[in-house]
Amino acid sequence: MTLGVGLSACAGVQSALDPAGHEAREVATLFWVMLIGAAVVWTAVIGVAVYASRFKSGPYDDAVGHRVILWGGVAFPTVVLAGLLVYGLGLMPKLREPGEGLRIDVSGEQFWWRVTYRPKDGAAVASANEIRIPVGERVEFALTSPDVIHAFWIPALGGKVDMIPGRVNRLVLKAEKPGVYRGACTEFCGASHALMAFDVRVMEKPAFEAWLKAQSAPPPSAKGQDLFTRHGCGACHQVSGTDAKGEVGPELTRFGDRLTVGAGLLPNTPKNVARFIRETDTLKPRSKMPAYSALSNEDALEIANWLGSLK
Repeated sequence: MTLGVGLSACAGVQSALDPAGHEAREVATLFWVMLIGAAVVWTAVIGVAVYASRFKSGPYDDAVGHRVILWGGVAFPTVVLAGLLVYGLGLMPKLREPGEGLRIDVSGEQFWWRVTYRPKDGAAVASANEIRIPVGERVEFALTSPDVIHAFWIPALGGKVDMIPGRVNRLVLKAEKPGVYRGACTEFCGASHALMAFDVRVMEKPAFEAWLKAQSAPPPSAKGQDLFTRHGCGACHQVSGTDAKGEVGPELTRFGDRLTVGAGLLPNTPKNVARFIRETDTLKPRSKMPAYSALSNEDALEIANWLGSLK
């Protein structure tokens, strides 16, 4: 039972050992190859130690000792490690092949993700804290940061890449099966580093293209929009088709389509959104968004309901 519980951690939406993408599959294979190579070296070393301590009572001849050091301590690990190195380097050309048209700019910020889709043919589409990509297509990610070093990692789809201020690093991923996968920041970036996750939705290509095209349509209006505007939310957030033009915080045009609020912090429900608006400082320490604790529960819920309607 203990073994079963331990192995259950090897699967799931955030497991590098349960790959759902071409790059992640190559990385997982590399892990198993290196694990086997390490096990071979470890077994040989332990075998020699057990033999020397249990079955050999007298001293070794100098010539035997020299041969053991030369073949067991130099030649054998050198050959094994060199083989692993050659195998690992051989993967790099395939993992560095260019994308097939769609580029997604992702900026890691304290403590959320700014996302911009740049299709080969079409206008850029802004989003935040969630990523959608088509299945079976090599998508290029341009990764950067405006503040501190973050790290972009979707374990089920590919390897980790640092996001460095003043530099753009590139990553190409090809998802092999539809589904929802989880990504995270894996470089300590401040007080809410552990509260900085995102969902990745892998969609069939026609559904993805339809979704991307629909992002240009204006969102619906509702009572909560007046409260959103009156309380100055538009100074930091952008909602296309409205007077909200802010760029400090996450883009909210299609917020109702997202699975979570606060970059993976809570499920996206009106109650959780209203709570996040009023208790930001408690739920996400040191984030740049102030807590609107003076806002009544009713008004916060009205805003949350309007944001939930933005689909």
